[in-house]
Amino acid sequence: MQNSKELYPFFERILPQSEKEKLLNQRSKVIWLTGLSGSGKTTTALGLEKKLHQNGYLCKILDGDNIRTGINNNLSFTKEDRIENIRRIAEVSLLFLRCGVITINAFVSPTNEIRGIARKIIGNDNFIEVFVDTPLEICEKRDVKGLYKKAREGIIKNFTGISAPFEIPENTDLIIKTANKQIDETISEVYNFILPKIEYYTLNGTIIQ
Repeated sequence: MQNSKELYPFFERILPQSEKEKLLNQRSKVIWLTGLSGSGKTTTALGLEKKLHQNGYLCKILDGDNIRTGINNNLSFTKEDRIENIRRIAEVSLLFLRCGVITINAFVSPTNEIRGIARKIIGNDNFIEVFVDTPLEICEKRDVKGLYKKAREGIIKNFTGISAPFEIPENTDLIIKTANKQIDETISEVYNFILPKIEYYTLNGTIIQ
């Protein structure tokens, strides 16, 4: 049986990730924000993107709005489709990663199995899992889209936190408890945690990573 390099020799001719990182002067990582709907994942991602951009880092946000309306618009919220949703997101993230781009993902990704699939595809060294830990009652109060109300009424099926489970992450890199924090505090906490992991510099012409 042929190995992947023999089947797909094209990959051997693509400039490596390290060359893209050198050009951009950054180390590419995938920052994966997980948590309940309404926990503050997307708001944190947006603030983090802005802060990174202001400090000279190139990044891309992926979340339900630009994934579920595009590449994954044919998927439902069954267990099988949730897994496929995350698999596709992880593969897209891997493409950005190899291009030197820092990817910020904001997805419920409710189970350890699903998050494990993403980590395996992207690679443990490049995957930073951040659990945005917000109590369900606070998420329901925020409910700007009325999703929890519809889930409570049975209009939305398989809704995480109501009719589908959310598993507390077992392998997370950072836990952000948002209940008593302003959003700026949350953003700064994530930024300060990832900064040493994305910085890229040289010392006497030698690349330090």
